Amino acid sequence: MGHRNRPRGKNESSPQSHQTFPRLPPPTHLASLKSVAGFRQAFPFSQVTDKKFSRKSDKMVLAVDLLNPSPAAEAKKHKLKTLVPAPRSFFMDVKCPGCFTITTVFSHAQTVVICQGCTTVLCQPTGGKARLTEGCSFRRK
Repeated sequence: MGHRNRPRGKNESSPQSHQTFPRLPPPTHLASLKSVAGFRQAFPFSQVTDKKFSRKSDKMVLAVDLLNPSPAAEAKKHKLKTLVPAPRSFFMDVKCPGCFTITTVFSHAQTVVICQGCTTVLCQPTGGKARLTEGCSFRRK
């Protein structure tokens, strides 16, 4: 409310009058902008920026080949962050050292697996993969 009643200085204009900006020349025909020469004639400032953003600029090269990772790099990654996400668990046939019967065991078994024939322990659970008992041979399925 106070801005209406304040005294005006010498250089201040009334709120009703507005500044007029110099008129720009009428735009050139759009067909002439399609050529490089016509565009540069209409927009001379673009010659400065033309050097910065040229279309024939060098392509950036990645330090690592993402499509062909090394087997060592794939082994370090999480099972879902590899190039082809896949589980790292498997089933295996374990041969009992005493009676030579074959039992199918999951690689990450969470319970103790016992041989059906002679009741010897074939593998014991750990935090991740199951630990096979010494003398047991296995074949991955």
